[in-house]
Amino acid sequence: MMIFAAVAYDEPQKKETVMIEESLFSRIGAGEKDAFCKLYEQTSNIVFSYALALLRNREDAEDAMQETFLKIRAAAHLYVPMGKPMAWIFTIARNICLEKCGQKKRFSGEPLDEAKEEIDFSGIKDREDRIVLETAFRVLSEEECWIILLHAVSGLRHREIGALLRLPVSTVLSKYNRGLKKLRKELEEKL
Repeated sequence: MMIFAAVAYDEPQKKETVMIEESLFSRIGAGEKDAFCKLYEQTSNIVFSYALALLRNREDAEDAMQETFLKIRAAAHLYVPMGKPMAWIFTIARNICLEKCGQKKRFSGEPLDEAKEEIDFSGIKDREDRIVLETAFRVLSEEECWIILLHAVSGLRHREIGALLRLPVSTVLSKYNRGLKKLRKELEEKL
């Protein structure tokens, strides 16, 4: 219902920004299992959403998320605190997703019909969220899909999404609003 609510309402739902203690990385690097579990609980949905938006395949996104956390665990001792732990995590996830794609042209921003046909949403239990996701992957460009998923599921702010995708905030906002209008129009016609 989380994605449905974010798309259905004109007013964005208030979300708590994920605040990650940077000390978690040094604790993970020292082998502290609880620190790793805490990081996973705080960020796994965000990493999965990001991977799904990039890869457009549920199984690949799950694999990429798992690989991301394995790499975080192995490289946590190398993390240098700079106040942006999610940027570090997203960099790892993006690199893994790029490796999975095998080529950068897949991130062109154009809809990819062959990738869209591979997506299996049967694992998403909430019916409304499944409908919204199916519709989003069918009617939105890749960037619009990334932006909406990162904001709706992950709770990232538009400026954080802009930094992550290397886009100006104004572009992120316009693509977000344009994408929401497309989704709402399509969903209204469906329902």
